[in-house]
Amino acid sequence: MVYQVQGAGLGLKQELIAQLLTQQPAQISFVEVAPENWIHVGGARGKALDAVTERYPLVCHGLSLNIGGPAPLDRDLLRDIRNFLRQRQVQVYTEHLSYCGDSGQLYDLMPLPFTAEAVHYVAGRIRQVQDYLGQQIGMENVSTYAQLPGELSEIEFLNAVLTEADCGYHLDINNIFVNASNHGFDPLDYLRQIPAERLLYAHIAGHDQRADGLRIDTHGAAVLPDVWDLLAAAYTGYGIFPTLLERDFNIPPLATLMGEIDQIRRLQRHHAAAGTAHAA
Repeated sequence: MVYQVQGAGLGLKQELIAQLLTQQPAQISFVEVAPENWIHVGGARGKALDAVTERYPLVCHGLSLNIGGPAPLDRDLLRDIRNFLRQRQVQVYTEHLSYCGDSGQLYDLMPLPFTAEAVHYVAGRIRQVQDYLGQQIGMENVSTYAQLPGELSEIEFLNAVLTEADCGYHLDINNIFVNASNHGFDPLDYLRQIPAERLLYAHIAGHDQRADGLRIDTHGAAVLPDVWDLLAAAYTGYGIFPTLLERDFNIPPLATLMGEIDQIRRLQRHHAAAGTAHAA
C-alpha cells in the first residue's frame, strides 16, 4: 500500500508551534490539525501554520462533521473544509465514526447504535461528504463508554460502514485498547479484523484509568505499555504504516514528546527490518 504520508507524526498544538519552528526535529514526518481550529485564521497564527506546513506535510482530522447525527450535514462547514483542504493541498482528511450534534454542538463524540439501519444511514452521509469534497475521506474508530443496542459488534459495524461508503480507515490504536477494556472484548481479535486495505494512517495516545476500572480516552498522558504492544502487533500483522502521536491536554515540552515519537520510529524500524513493511 502506498500512503500519502510516511513515518511518525505529531498533532500540532499551539503550545508546540514555536518549538517546532525553532527545533525542526527530523524525526517528525508529518503533522495533523483539526481544520475547524484553523479555518479563516490569519495574521500571526496563520503565518505560523504556513511556516510549519512548509517544513512538514499536513493531514487533517476533523471534530465537527457529525457524520452519525440526526441533523442535516452542515453545508457551510463542508464548504469551509473543502476550501481549507484545497488551499493547503491536504490529501488526507479524516473524521470520527460517531455523532457530535443534535439541535446544537454537543462537544463530545457520542456512540452510534451498531445496527444495519445505522450502517446505511452513516454510509450514505459519508458518500455525500466525499462527493462534495471531491476526495475520499477516512473514518476513525472512536472510544466509547456505553454501548447502544444493536445486532452487530463494533468491528462488524466499522467494516460494514467503510465498505458501503467506500471510504478510508483511520486506525486509532488507543481507542481499540480503551474499548476492549471497557466493554470486555479481545483487542487482538478486533485488530485482526480491521480493514487494513483501507488504512490511511493511525493514531496512538495516552489515556486515564479510574478507580472503578473505566478507561477514559484523554490524550492527556503518556502512551501506556499495553498500547505500545498493540501498535507493535498491528505492525506485525499489517506492516508499518504512518502513525501519529496525539497529545491534546497536559502538553509537555516538545523534547518530552519526542521520546514517544522516537518510540514509534523504533517500532517502525524494527518491523521494517523484520520484513513486515508494506511495499511502497
